[in-house]
Amino acid sequence: MRDVTDPLLDLVRRHTEPVVAQTLRSTVAAVISYVVALLLSSEPAPLTAPLTALLVVQVTLYTTLTTGVRRVNSVVVGVVIAIGFSALVGLTWWSLGLIILASLVVGRFVRAGEFVPEVAISAMLVLGVTTTQVAATAWDRVLETLIGAIVGLLFNVLFVPPVWVQPAGEAIEGLAGRMHDLLLGLGQQVRGRTTVPEAAERLHQARRLDHDIVQVDAALRRAEDSLRLNPRVKEGRLSRVVLRTGLDALEISAVVLRTACRTLTDLAKVRTDEPLFAPETGEALHELFGHLARAVESFAVLITTQVSTSAEEAEQRLVRALAASRASREVVAHLLLDGVREHPRQWQLHGALLTEIDRILDELDVEKRSQRLVEELDGKTGAQREKYPLVDRARARLRITRSVADSSVDTR
Repeated sequence: MRDVTDPLLDLVRRHTEPVVAQTLRSTVAAVISYVVALLLSSEPAPLTAPLTALLVVQVTLYTTLTTGVRRVNSVVVGVVIAIGFSALVGLTWWSLGLIILASLVVGRFVRAGEFVPEVAISAMLVLGVTTTQVAATAWDRVLETLIGAIVGLLFNVLFVPPVWVQPAGEAIEGLAGRMHDLLLGLGQQVRGRTTVPEAAERLHQARRLDHDIVQVDAALRRAEDSLRLNPRVKEGRLSRVVLRTGLDALEISAVVLRTACRTLTDLAKVRTDEPLFAPETGEALHELFGHLARAVESFAVLITTQVSTSAEEAEQRLVRALAASRASREVVAHLLLDGVREHPRQWQLHGALLTEIDRILDELDVEKRSQRLVEELDGKTGAQREKYPLVDRARARLRITRSVADSSVDTR
């Protein structure tokens, strides 16, 4: 009995995960659309309606709306093409090929997106019936598609999907945690003699961060879509920009970190019988990598924190970690310079390592992050004004009207 109930209990505990939420919401919306289609359509089994609802109901309201529009668009275009062909030719092998070709080409022009094959499918299904039934079948298919799309849209409007910012934040913090562990590992590596296989393993660990970044980016795109058109979110654009710019900084830092691992691996190849660095330099680098690890972790907490008080604390921790990192960096720079003067072997690798550390510090810099946020917000605002000039003018007039009303109230 325990083996049977445990999966059900696990499903209940995981009801907030995107996959579970999508499964439950799609099922309910498909059943509702089928019941509505039974009442309105003449088809005995209007399965197009629940099929459309399954495709339309997405994890976020924004994707539901855009998917619904493209879905209805593709079906209507396919039906119109089928009606035109049925008036001219019947169903033969050459007419089938011609209608598929025409549907796929027209689907590209009407921007059906991923539903381009749906244009051809709708045309074939309508063309496959007898000539006397073409009109009825065509408009029944359109009606069922509209029912499925409307039910799916209304379902997500009435039962607004969750905001997936927290899973995205957890994914970002997980990425930062792996970078944190890698930096601590590098700190241990530079303290003594490191074999080539050990250095290569660190390099492979850094390369695996690329796969982690792809997964985090997918979670972040879902979070960004969940913030669009969501009535429960007030500062959706700001949240999207904060998370996106933060992930960009971590992604660049991960690339630089991978390059640093490559540098240390190359150094290990030429120093197989001795430590990578002198003892004093190794200890200084160990301390520097520890500060960098804490800075990366604090940076992730800062960009994923929603409460202002917690954000201020996270920013203060980041500032302290960066200050300590820069102080350690200066110590390391002087030690490396002294070492190169005494033994100029592989001096270019020492300089490359120092440059890579500087790049990571620059990406995590608080002032640079603030400047990047302002630039991104200004850029998105300008792009939106150019894309929707009527909406921008309407907002400007509304602000002027409010200002006049407020001034008149003050004069009274």
